[in-house]
This record gives sequence, structure tokens and C-alpha cells, in this order.
Amino acid sequence: MNKLAALLCLAASWSAAAEKSQPPNIVVVLVDDLRWDDLGCAGHPFSQTPHMDRVAREGARFLNAFATTPLCSPSRACLLTGLYAHAHGITDNTERGAQSHKLATFPQALQRAGYETAYVGKWHMGNDDSPRHGFDHWVCLKGQGSTFDPELNINGSASKSVGYVTDVLHEQALAFLRQPRAKPFLLYFAHKALHPETVQRADGSLSDPNASNFIPAARHQNLYAGEKIPRRLNALQAPRNKPALQRRIADLPSLGPGTGSSDESILGRLRMLAAVDESLGGLLRALEQSGELERTLVVVTSDHGYFYGEHGLSVERRLAYEESIRIPLLMRLPGVIQPGSEPAQMALTLDIAPTLMELAGAASDSSLHGRSLLPVFKKEAADWRGEFLIEYFTDKVFPRVHQMGYQAIRDTRWKFIRYTSLQGMDELYDIETDPFEMNNRINDPQAAAELQRLKTALDRLVKNTAANP
Repeated sequence: MNKLAALLCLAASWSAAAEKSQPPNIVVVLVDDLRWDDLGCAGHPFSQTPHMDRVAREGARFLNAFATTPLCSPSRACLLTGLYAHAHGITDNTERGAQSHKLATFPQALQRAGYETAYVGKWHMGNDDSPRHGFDHWVCLKGQGSTFDPELNINGSASKSVGYVTDVLHEQALAFLRQPRAKPFLLYFAHKALHPETVQRADGSLSDPNASNFIPAARHQNLYAGEKIPRRLNALQAPRNKPALQRRIADLPSLGPGTGSSDESILGRLRMLAAVDESLGGLLRALEQSGELERTLVVVTSDHGYFYGEHGLSVERRLAYEESIRIPLLMRLPGVIQPGSEPAQMALTLDIAPTLMELAGAASDSSLHGRSLLPVFKKEAADWRGEFLIEYFTDKVFPRVHQMGYQAIRDTRWKFIRYTSLQGMDELYDIETDPFEMNNRINDPQAAAELQRLKTALDRLVKNTAANP
């Protein structure tokens, strides 16, 4: 080999080493209210999500991913902070704008580590749409935002947009990705979809999200016409041996087949999802065109699940049942995440922040309640968590779940729900033999030992996470 060839090889090796040592770009796509089983890659019989399926196929799809507080505002704060809701303090969907400005979030840590950071979408911790700490570029909906022609706050200035909200937000995200830059970047893209268009009535109440308020893009209005909605075995029937759900509440009807999500509302949600998946495809193409895709971690997830009539429920996703706490979690990063992997470890909303901070080389707080998922990808997670806390703090927005605050524990087999405002209404389920949570074993003598074990473990979890870091 002549001297010139040797120098060229050395330069190439230095370039490759430098590129490998650079932290990855990060794109987080957060879909509002998306169930874990609404995706094609999760086995849905007709939902078309080819781009989400691609992320799963070329990366990982977690089989057991969960929200620790299945409610929008608290869960979004959990994702950003890596803390349980009782620690970060965003415990409900009431006005939390001022408090959300004070959160210590992973985008702040990435920004300090040299990342260029952007937020696009719905903040949903109060109606305040002003820029938050940790983001160099800010595009935010006002409150919930409107389905068409939404008002945006772009870096502190109001801007009126034209079009379907998912498409409008997509164009803003795409514009950020296409900017030339010398630094690694974070794009945190929080969709309004699949949230319904809720309208406040004159008496202050909200329009029924179980009606025809799930509004898809015009191009998807007839998508899936004639398809039969798949239902779980616990759907469209009255709850049994669930005293908390069987209470008589004012003039609300008893839960049963007539109170669950309608076929039309579910179709509306799946049609809305089609535009979200198209948007993801556009982001992936932009990353490919810029040569950044192979150096970018792509994360697709949700803030919590949603009820499709299970136990007669529809909008009350705040409860601790599987349909509410399970979330999709897809992650793709070549060289770090093995294509087609399906980790079975329990992953939580709390794990996003420490995972991204470790990948970015950002300083991480050891007092975070979440754990980095990198050991899972490296097959080094032998001592992974075996249980986690689920919590909900009662509010008055939906009468059905008023005074139904709870602390719950779920491990790899069992779930115990302790209602903090209701006496004698606790619940115990063996998820392994009763995955649809139809048999409450709270008074079963044969489950007494498991119940006591779970009570002790729940007390320990609450105590160990009580201090606010």
C-alpha cells in the first residue's frame, strides 16, 4: 500500500470512529390515547400502520410497556421527567401550566449536553402554550388544539395555521428535521390525535367523546368501511364483582353493553391513526434523504391506553385495568437495537427519560424512578424490575371516576388495586390465568398469601418513591 492510500485509509477510520462516537439524533413520536393493540405489528386484523410496523420490524417492539398514571397530563410529565406522578406533582388534567414550567426534564439535560432540541404538538399540562425550558424550537397547540386550522405558538408568537391538525403539526416537524445543523438533535413530536374534538357546553360540561367526535382527515373518512371491530372477551358487558365500578352515581346509567365505546368511535380513532402513521413515514423519509436515519433513535409511544367497551367502559381510561395502562413502545436505532426484537421486560413511561439521557451522554440523576432500557437491548437485564406502581389521583372531571383515586401494583403475574377514597372495594387479579380481569379474587382464601405479599410490596414501592428528588 502506497503512502497516499495509507493516509486515506487512516482518515476514513478516524472519520468512522468520530461518527460512531457521536451521540444519536432522537425523534420521539407521542400519540395521544393510542392503545397498544391498535397497530398492525401488534396483530390488529385491519389497522394499517406500515410505518410504525417498520419501526418495530427494524427495531424493537416492547411486549409489556405501561403507563404508570393512565391520564394525559400526569403521564406526559412522567415521560419527560422519569418520575412517578406523586413526585413530579402533575397529578391531574386541571390547569398545570405554571407547575409544568418548573419540571426538570430530559430535553433540558440533552440541551446542556449539546443537543439542538425542538417540541412540536400538544403540551397538555394546562392551557399555557408558551415555550418551556429545554427546547430551542417551540411549536405548540393552544390547549387541546382544534382539529382544523389550529392556532400555534411558534417560539412565543401566535400563528394561525390552515389544514387538518395532524398534517399541520407534521409540516412543522418536517421543517425542523430538514434544517442543516452541526449538532445532534432531539425532536419531541406530541400529536393531538387520537384525542376527540371535545367541546365545552354552556354548563361547563364536555361533549361526549364516545360520540362522533373522532374526526379523521378527509382522505381517511371512509377507510375501513365495513370492517368488523375486534373486541376483547371483557368488552360490552357489565362488570362483575367490581364494587367501585358498580356504584350508583347520580343519573349515570349502570355500566354494560350500552355504555361501552361504539364501533363508529373506534373506527374514527383508527382513521385518525392513519394520518399519524403517514406522518411517521414522512419523517422517516426525511431522515433517509438527509442521511441521518441510521444515526437516529426513533421512538413511538403513547401516554396511556383507552377502553373499547371493556367492563362497559369508554372514556374512563384513568383506571388501572390492562386496556388503560398498556401502551405501545417501539424503538429503532441500528447498531444498538436488534431488528425484530420483542423484549418481554416491563418497560414504563418512566424509562424514556433515563434511556435517552444515557444514549445522549447527558448527565443523569440517579434518583429518577425510571431505568435506562439499554441493558435490555444489550441482553444485560438479568436483574430487571419485577413490579411497578400505578397511581391515579381523583378529580371531578368525569363523574364515573370521581373518588376513585388508587394506588396499585402490577408484577409479572398479579395486580392489586387499592382504592384510596373507597372502602371495601379493592381488587386483585391473576393476570396469567385471567388476562381480561374478569375475576376479582380479593376475597378468595386461596389468593390470601398473594394478596398480603402484594400489599407489602405496594407499601414498599410507595415508601421508596415518596421523596421528591
